[in-house]
Amino acid sequence: MDFLDYAFMQRALLAAVLVGITAPAVGIYLVQRRQALMGDGIGHVAMTGVGLGFLLTWSPVWTAALVSILGAVLMELIRWYGKTRGDIALAMLFYGGMAGGVMFINLAPTGSNANLTSYLFGSLSTVSESDVTAICVLAAFVVLVTLGLRRQLFAVSQDEEFARVTGLPVRMLNLLTAVTAALTVTVAMRVVGLLLVSALMVVPVAAAQQIGRSFAATFAIAVAIGVSVTIGGTVTSYYQDVPPGATIVLLTIGAFIALTALAAPLARRRARAAAGGDTTGDPAECAIPGSRAATDEVGV
Repeated sequence: MDFLDYAFMQRALLAAVLVGITAPAVGIYLVQRRQALMGDGIGHVAMTGVGLGFLLTWSPVWTAALVSILGAVLMELIRWYGKTRGDIALAMLFYGGMAGGVMFINLAPTGSNANLTSYLFGSLSTVSESDVTAICVLAAFVVLVTLGLRRQLFAVSQDEEFARVTGLPVRMLNLLTAVTAALTVTVAMRVVGLLLVSALMVVPVAAAQQIGRSFAATFAIAVAIGVSVTIGGTVTSYYQDVPPGATIVLLTIGAFIALTALAAPLARRRARAAAGGDTTGDPAECAIPGSRAATDEVGV
């Protein structure tokens, strides 16, 4: 535990825990909406915010947050109104975000490709106190939204038309989901990196779906996986001198493989219990598509 003696590792671990909580918390709604790659697109747009921060000598975290929010809202508007040309507009937005980030950071007096690399792939030693403060504020908002509005967000993610009929403000909730995803990308970029953050938003959720029998259980398992792999990846990165983002993502994929292997015997065990008249399952409200327990009835 000698790594806790260093201030930069304390900051990195705190950031890692917050990332491990927020990324799966938002990712579970993106997976339900079949927008698993949205985080990747926002990450490309956030590069412009990082470069703009260096150019204006402002905090890259805050400028990335602002640009990411604008990009996420624009992506949602394109989804609503883009129709057949929507994919072209999104591609231009993503590639423009990458090009803008590279251009701005090279125009900045203190910018360099090394600075950009730390944001693309994550860096432990460059997490500053101001970064931690920004990450804590943004993470608090993300957790507040994903937990406080979980029933509404789940309903919209499952069936927009049904949610609209029940009186939910579907467009507002969709915009809120997009903004929350943008802030999550900003939270995660210092630890995982902009190019890998989407994996941490999606893979823990996919892993949790293998054994989760309810939305609440899947949510909790995904967050537990996220926190475990971010802490494990951060500590491994310190001792082995390997990139933290890549290490975290590989550990996440390993967790998915392990839970997938575990899911088959669990499914057989549940089938035998059901055949034997076991009625101790979860309350039936809704189903999580794509999970091993897709035939089980699950509750939010």
